[in-house]
Amino acid sequence: QVQLVESGGGLVQPGGSLRLSCAASGNIDRSDVMGWYRQAAGKQRELVAQIDSGGSPWLESSVKGRFTISRDNDKNTVALRMSSLKPEDTAVYYCNVWRRDGATNINFWGQGTQVTVSS
Repeated sequence: QVQLVESGGGLVQPGGSLRLSCAASGNIDRSDVMGWYRQAAGKQRELVAQIDSGGSPWLESSVKGRFTISRDNDKNTVALRMSSLKPEDTAVYYCNVWRRDGATNINFWGQGTQVTVSS
């Protein structure tokens, strides 16, 4: 099992910035892919950003140029730095760890942190 605890959400004005952090504990492995999903009210959960064990990032097209993802393998943390925030970025953001066990996808989730972009 992997436990994930997020922090850093809150209310921010359009154009502002926030930094989300996620601390992983338990059976975390350096080969695990770490990432962030978000779920807006009435919508499906969507992948926002991922980063593999080597530090290669993937970002969803709507956040490219505005969000960056980073990880610290020694501290088992992943961070999402968000800038130029827009009202459409409002959502609950979830930290995620993904790994494959043979043909099985295994996902671990944090409890979520609310990000609200509003004036």
